[in-house]
Amino acid sequence: MRALLAGGGTAGHTSPLLATAAVLSEAGVDITCLGTPRGLEVTLIPEAGYPLELVPPVPLPRRPGKAMVQVPGKLRAAVKATGEVIDRVRPDVIVGFGGYVSVPAYLIARRRHIPLVVHEGNAIPGIANKLGARFTEHVATSFPDTDLPHAHYIGLPIRREISRLDRAAVRAEARAHFGLDPDRPTLLVTGGSQGARRINQTIAAAARDLADAGVQVLHSAGRPDEVRIDRRPDDPPYVVLPYIDRIDLAYAAADLIVCRAGANTVTEVAAVGLPAAFVPLPIGNGEQAHNAHPVVQAGGALLIDDGALTAAWIDNVVIPLVSHPGRLAAMSAAASGIVPRDADQKLAALVQEVAGQ
Repeated sequence: MRALLAGGGTAGHTSPLLATAAVLSEAGVDITCLGTPRGLEVTLIPEAGYPLELVPPVPLPRRPGKAMVQVPGKLRAAVKATGEVIDRVRPDVIVGFGGYVSVPAYLIARRRHIPLVVHEGNAIPGIANKLGARFTEHVATSFPDTDLPHAHYIGLPIRREISRLDRAAVRAEARAHFGLDPDRPTLLVTGGSQGARRINQTIAAAARDLADAGVQVLHSAGRPDEVRIDRRPDDPPYVVLPYIDRIDLAYAAADLIVCRAGANTVTEVAAVGLPAAFVPLPIGNGEQAHNAHPVVQAGGALLIDDGALTAAWIDNVVIPLVSHPGRLAAMSAAASGIVPRDADQKLAALVQEVAGQ
């Protein structure tokens, strides 16, 4: 069996693709991935050992303008390139995870009657998957209330080092890995792979108060120059990194995370039972706030608007929370029961079923 997996641009599309590819590959499926030259897939997919075919990106603007006028020509070029890839690969099934690269794959699947599976990562679907869902009855979603035709809720495929993580069992190893104190309350901060200026600057502004409260910080900043801290000799550790490769160990080291609310982040921290303060990205169509709602409503996380995230809020809310083991334990228990941990297996099974029809 041969499968073409289309998705890229951001980790939101690439990470579930890779998690699903791992299960399919173990089942003997021949995997080829489809991406564009602009996304994270250019690095992540070859590193994972899968062949990657590149086609021109087709951004889909949300408003009329010059970019909208250029879409038909760019789409024709992308569909032509995608068709050439499919001629070489001859997949039995196409699986789309959204993003620019999925649109031409969906169009070719429909034109050539190739079985198609669509997976939507966010609570609010993107334009590409709204289109793809019209071409197939096999639509899987990461969140239960996603509004797509034929939607079937299975959860978001996540990497096995996350889905199988036992935070308590590896906490000592994790804190040693990052040079943290083994016993202090620990705050993990991340704005995603590119960082988030608002989060970076707010946590940096509260660094002295965090230190005075005995809280140590592991901060994945994206742009470390945005995190300027005046540390004193006896302050608890404050570790600033551009990017954390071993995010599983970061989750294990932490008692609480302050982060954006992308679908991958929400799913991963809930799956491992890590209490969170979600700060949704203030642009886009509001999907990040919707992603966070199930975990927040269950009591596993807090939600704070980007504009309301201040050093005073860190002082008044985050510091008392990260220093309160009982509240953290209750939040962890609430979060860990919200999201499925086996979505990678469910989606892989669906793909194999569809390919066999």
